[in-house]
Amino acid sequence: MKVALVSQWLDASRGGAETSALQYIHQLLRHDIDLHLFTRSHPTLTGRVTVHTVESPSWSRSRDSHSFMRAVDALLEKQSFDIVHAITPCLHADIYQPRGGTVAESIERNLALRPPGLVRGLKRCANLFNVKQRMDLRVERQLMQNSRVVVAALSQYVIRQLKQHYQLPDDRVRLVFNGINLPQRSAAARDANRSMVRRELGLSDRECLFILIAHNFRLKGVARWMEAIQLLVSQGVTNIRSLVIGKGDTPAWHRLSRRMGLNRLLTFTGVSPRVTDYRDAADVLVHPTYYDPCSRVVMEAVAEGLPCIASRWDGAAELITEGVQGFVLDDPWNVTALAVLAKKMLDPALRASMRRASSGSEDRISMARHAREMIALYTEVASRRDR
Repeated sequence: MKVALVSQWLDASRGGAETSALQYIHQLLRHDIDLHLFTRSHPTLTGRVTVHTVESPSWSRSRDSHSFMRAVDALLEKQSFDIVHAITPCLHADIYQPRGGTVAESIERNLALRPPGLVRGLKRCANLFNVKQRMDLRVERQLMQNSRVVVAALSQYVIRQLKQHYQLPDDRVRLVFNGINLPQRSAAARDANRSMVRRELGLSDRECLFILIAHNFRLKGVARWMEAIQLLVSQGVTNIRSLVIGKGDTPAWHRLSRRMGLNRLLTFTGVSPRVTDYRDAADVLVHPTYYDPCSRVVMEAVAEGLPCIASRWDGAAELITEGVQGFVLDDPWNVTALAVLAKKMLDPALRASMRRASSGSEDRISMARHAREMIALYTEVASRRDR
């Protein structure tokens, strides 16, 4: 099968969606697929793959993705493929897989970052003059109105977005739940690493370490988590520590931490190559995000048996049965509810039961399974089009 896969960027340093796309491509190359990539990046890949580097200069950032789309569509006009799989929108798509969720929902959830009332209303008005948003929405609407395009959704949450914003019928939508590369280390190796890293961090056995992994600190709820820690301290909780890991680390966040009196309890690591080490050392992953179509950080935590506090605005929260693998926070603005859930997680017996409950979920969240299901969708869509 000859497949064109369109993704403007294939660079893991840009974030989770790009990392997932690269992991998916590596899995795809294990199958009998003649793969052609259309991208601005220069990925290093081996196997049956042809990389078409798309040069599409644009005079403004707002038109950048659209110049890429036009260049890709022009290239696709000249070639024949069994399937065109678009991660980045293109009008020749047979299958559209919005790894960042829908543009419409992303706009709504970024509005939710603002407090309700005047501030949010002013931001909504300002969006009317956002050229990039309007262009992205127009392209997304074109794809959704094209009856031959099937949309592969990473989670039930993305399916709800498609229904709410575009009223897509069931025969145009397929759930292909997101995947990750599963950890290859034994539980014993992770336990040994946990002990070593906790000693490095100066953590006692009675201290509960929460980690939050994010690049966009505002969107992922870092401020709300800091407020929750402050609330717990005011209630007399003393055995809590936290790491915030990611490239959102700036002097402004350090100043905020000092003003809130959290210097001893919360550490910003910045971008770190030791995410796996910190996950081994942690007792809980907290991810109070305002928006995530299906976050890798929650999936990776579940895969390794790390209890989670996730947001219902994250498709990966669908992996969590309330009180079994973790807890689901209804509203990231509800700092009191977040503090209550964190306080429950201070119970070592509860955390131990959650770790045990996570075992057996590996195949459901593996990238190998995700690739198999996508290839089955390729076959379905190609045969239906041929008929």
